[in-house]
Amino acid sequence: MPGGRERLRHVEHSMGTVFSFDVRIADRSASPRVRAGLAAAVAGLHRVDETFSTYRPDSRLSRLARGELSLGDCVTEVAEVLDLCADAERESKGWFTARYAGELDPTGLVKGWAVECAVRMLASSGADSVCLNGGGDVQLYGGPWRVGVSDPLRPGGLLTVIEADESLAVATSGPAERGCHILDPHTRRPPADAMASMTVVCPGLTQADARATAAYAMGGQNARDWLEELPDTEGFAVNADGSTWRTSGFARHTAKLAA
Repeated sequence: MPGGRERLRHVEHSMGTVFSFDVRIADRSASPRVRAGLAAAVAGLHRVDETFSTYRPDSRLSRLARGELSLGDCVTEVAEVLDLCADAERESKGWFTARYAGELDPTGLVKGWAVECAVRMLASSGADSVCLNGGGDVQLYGGPWRVGVSDPLRPGGLLTVIEADESLAVATSGPAERGCHILDPHTRRPPADAMASMTVVCPGLTQADARATAAYAMGGQNARDWLEELPDTEGFAVNADGSTWRTSGFARHTAKLAA
């Protein structure tokens, strides 16, 4: 690494997806602390899965949904995540929701929250720069970093590249990887103006994840108008016909590529 920096890489399977860590350490004396922080971050991802999985009947979330536990019986993170989901629902005027067909399901936010928490843990342990990719959604700390936005209609292709020298999150929603799994919460059907993908960039992945989900559910022009109103948030969308659009400030995240 330039300047003698150490680099740690690690891949972990959790929550039904893959988490890829890329950690840079400027001060080699901090290496033992950062390695311990990495181990703690990995353990934290598994705790989140054990707590919030909708597929595990013994998870706290599943037991809460069945009425076997009260919110007060759960670890404090459950109330924290449900509060964040409520905030996202209010912000999006109901386009984001943690309840589908009456079932409690905060998965549209919890992965982004878990990744953001893991990156904060690594930063506090002494990491100089961190890139954590959780199933295609990315939280960056420090830099420089580059994150490619995939073409959902041409596997292996890139449509644009985002550069960051500070904390930044990139979240993408759409049917390319998992099929049509995001529904219009008002109709419980696929969005009427469905896009091929919706990418949102903002400082934290908790919000980026929820906003990308809500914007995809809104579809087309509604998503663009909503994202334009949000502070420190930009969007890049691929329409079903392959055309693209971006919010007015999105270019600031890619401007360096023209140099």
